[in-house]
Amino acid sequence: MDTAKRRQEIAEGRTYLGIEFGSTRIKAVLTGEDYAPIASGAHDWENRLENGIWTYTLEDIWSGLQDCYSSLAADVREKFGQELTSVGAIGISAMMHGYMVFNKEGKLLAPFRTWRNTITEEASEKLTELFQFTIPQRWSIAHLYQCILEGAEHVKDMDFMTTLAGYVHWKLTGRKVLGVGDASGMFPIDSATGTYYADMVEKFDGLTGGRYPWKLLDILPEVLTAGEDAGSLTVGGAALLDVSGKLQAGIPLCPPEGDVGTGMVATNSVAQRTGNVSAGTSIFAMLVLDRELRSTRPEVELVVGPDRSQVAMAHCNNCTSDLNAWMGLFKEVAETLGMTVDTGDLFVKMFRKAMEGDGDCGGLMAFNYFSGEPITKMEEGRPLFLRKPDSAFHLANFMRVHIYSALATLKIGVDILLKDEKVEVDRLTGHGGFFKTKGVGQNLMAAALHTPVTVMETAGEGGAWGIALLAAYRKDRAEGESLADYLENRVFAGQKGETVAPDPKDEAAIDAFIESYKACLAAERAAVDNLK
Repeated sequence: MDTAKRRQEIAEGRTYLGIEFGSTRIKAVLTGEDYAPIASGAHDWENRLENGIWTYTLEDIWSGLQDCYSSLAADVREKFGQELTSVGAIGISAMMHGYMVFNKEGKLLAPFRTWRNTITEEASEKLTELFQFTIPQRWSIAHLYQCILEGAEHVKDMDFMTTLAGYVHWKLTGRKVLGVGDASGMFPIDSATGTYYADMVEKFDGLTGGRYPWKLLDILPEVLTAGEDAGSLTVGGAALLDVSGKLQAGIPLCPPEGDVGTGMVATNSVAQRTGNVSAGTSIFAMLVLDRELRSTRPEVELVVGPDRSQVAMAHCNNCTSDLNAWMGLFKEVAETLGMTVDTGDLFVKMFRKAMEGDGDCGGLMAFNYFSGEPITKMEEGRPLFLRKPDSAFHLANFMRVHIYSALATLKIGVDILLKDEKVEVDRLTGHGGFFKTKGVGQNLMAAALHTPVTVMETAGEGGAWGIALLAAYRKDRAEGESLADYLENRVFAGQKGETVAPDPKDEAAIDAFIESYKACLAAERAAVDNLK
C-alpha cells in the first residue's frame, strides 16, 4: 500500500496498536487495516535480582511504556509525516504469570514477582496435590499460597491480584479484567465455562479457613475471551500512555493477554493440532490439543489459548540469556583488540559457526540456567560450562553446545508430550530471536523435537504484533467468526513460510546429547548447592 493511503489510515484511526512487555524489551507495533505492521517502537529493559526476587519496579514499567510509545509515535511521524492521535483498537500483552498484588487504595503491597522466580516449590507441590492439576511455581496462585504459608503480612490487605498485562490494562482503562489465556497462568481455567474452575476455587478458599477478609474470586480479575469488550482508554490512561498528550481517549481495548497467547496468534497456531515454539529469553512450546491428556505431569502445563482452546505447554525459564552473555564477551574481546563489531552480525556469524561443529559437540557440555528450571528441578540458576581434558574444544563446538543447551530442557518437556502422551501436531511454527539466523535455530529445533518447523516472514514481529491482531479481532470480526478462522482466512491468507524437516543425523546427535545432558545434571545440582 502506498504512503498516501497509509497516511490516511493513520489520520482516520483505522490502525491497530499492540504493546508487549517482554523480558528484555517492551515493543509496540502499529498495523494497517490489512494487518501488516507499518510502524514500531521499543524500549530495552532488564529485570533485577533484589533480595532473591526477580523483579521490575513500577517506575520501570511506566517509564518503559512511555518511552516505547514515544518511539512508535516518532516512527509514524518519520515514515508518514503524521501525528498519531487515535487508533482503531489497542491491546496490551506481557510476560505471563508472576505476582502483582494491591490494596484497596491501589498501592502495590509486595515487589512484583516475575515468571522467572522459582521460590514457591512448597506451595506448588501442595496445590498440585490438592487440585490434581499441575500448578507450576511461577503461577500467581502458587506465589499467593507461598506467601500464605510463610505468613506474609501483606496478604491480609489484598484487594486485587493480577499479572503485568492486567495491571497495565487496569491503569489504562479502569477495568480489572484479563484475557483467558493470561488468566490460565494465574489459576486453572475451565475451557468449557471460560473462567476459573469452581471446585478448585472452593478448595483454595478452604485452605485459607476464613483468616482473611477476602475470598479468592474477590481478588482475581474477571476473565474475558478474545473479541470481548475489555473497556476503553480513559483520559487518565491516554495521559499515562502518551506523555505528549496527543493520543485521544475512548479507544477500545481487547482483553489483555500473556505472551503465550500472543505467540499463538502471531504464528497462526490457534487451531487444534497446531503448535508454536517461542524462543528468546525463555523458551516454550504450545501444542493445541484435540483431546484431553491422559495424565497430569509436573513437566507439562495445561493452559488455554485466547479463544479458550485447550493447550499443553512445556515451559523453560532459560533459553538465550547464556548465549547472549557469551556474545557480549566475544564482542568485548574484539573491541579490546581495536575492532568494531556489529552485534547482529556477530550473532549471525557465530550461529553459523555452530553448524560446523561436531554432532556430539566434541564432548563439551553446557547448562544455560540463569534462573531456576523446574522441569529439571533446579530452584536456582548457575550457568555452567564443562569439558573433559580430551574434548574437542574449538569455537564451532563451543557454539554448538550452547545452542544445544538452549534447546535441551524444552526437548525434555516436549518429548513427554509427543512420546508419552502421544499428542499429535500437524504444524509447528517457530518465532523469536533464536530463529533469526537462517539455517541454524530452525534446523536444530526441528531435529530436537523430531518435527518439521516453519518460520514465517512475520516471525520477527512477535507478540506485539500478536496482540495488535487481537485488538483488530476485537474491533472488526464478523458475528460468530472464530479467532482461528479470522487468522486463517484474513490475516495469514497468502502468507509465506519456510518449513525445515529434521535432519536424521542431527536428530540422532541431539538425542545422544540429551542423554549426556541428563547424566550431567548432577554437576548443575552441585553448582546450585555449593556456589552461593
